Amino acid sequence: MKLSEFELDVMQRFWDEGACSAPAIHKWISEDKKAAYTTVKTIIDRLEDKGAIQRERTEGRSIVYSAMIAKEDISKKLLPDFVRRFFHGNASHLITHMIKDDKLSEEDITYLENFLADRKNSKEEQE
Repeated sequence: MKLSEFELDVMQRFWDEGACSAPAIHKWISEDKKAAYTTVKTIIDRLEDKGAIQRERTEGRSIVYSAMIAKEDISKKLLPDFVRRFFHGNASHLITHMIKDDKLSEEDITYLENFLADRKNSKEEQE
């Protein structure tokens, strides 16, 4: 399922907050960018048509929607294409770029070291 940047922004609200109405999504989106309510509602309608969200219930005159797809499912599909487009398919370059450009805390570094050590041990056990 292909989602536009705006659709991903709207989906992020569903993933973060759970079930939401179009007015709630519009209020949240409006904090970051100028968007008419009708534009947000059109995006919500598109997401519903794509099967990304579904109508859950009504609250007064507003329809409350909930996510039908998990964030992890979308990221699994988007990440390989992103790596291919921007890093010539080499995930190591992405990871290096993220580490260089991000301010990692000692906790982050320890987490990454432990993750890599566990990954290396798993691969050795499989051999």
